[in-house]
Amino acid sequence: MSKPPVPVFDLGGVFVDWNPLYLFRKLFDTEEKAVWFQNNVCTLEWNLEFDAGDVYSEGVAHLITRYPRYWRQIQAYDTRWRETLGGIIEGTVDIHNELVAANVPTFAITNFSWEKWVSMLPEWEFLEKFDGVVVSGLEKIVKPDPRIYRIFCERYGLNAGDCVFIDDNEANVNSARVFGMKTVHFTSPEALRAELLELGLPIKPA
Repeated sequence: MSKPPVPVFDLGGVFVDWNPLYLFRKLFDTEEKAVWFQNNVCTLEWNLEFDAGDVYSEGVAHLITRYPRYWRQIQAYDTRWRETLGGIIEGTVDIHNELVAANVPTFAITNFSWEKWVSMLPEWEFLEKFDGVVVSGLEKIVKPDPRIYRIFCERYGLNAGDCVFIDDNEANVNSARVFGMKTVHFTSPEALRAELLELGLPIKPA
């Protein structure tokens, strides 16, 4: 029987429920206004600039020059960033804890602002249990760019084919698969548990 693959996790949407609308709904009095703001001002594309290494204070200042009437809401995206988080996805944390307890090396590749990632270290205990993390904001490369998977493999001395990459974003999963990794498109902890069991990883059945 072949050796089980090394699990490599995404963080947002896999370990942590993240959605800027959680914050925007508090800043505007209707769902329509909150959605408009996300689609037109503090967009997901703009957020990706922080994931690629931009500093929050500078990115916020630049955007305020374009939309000065929304300076309070734009600034809140930095100062109240924690309110974009909906909580920990406990089922994934449980799976990760079982892998760690079985002495399985685990890793993460995450699109994440380096500032916000470092700020969450004291609060997200699961982060310190990884054997290594590649943070896009430090590499200045974001998924699905295949270079980030190459950086990961070279840094930790792993072959792509010996890893299984787990992400909720289908584009990232497809890119990792083309790079040579086994992949799991994350939809729920229950489905993930079943797929990892099928790959031979030492976790409990549901």
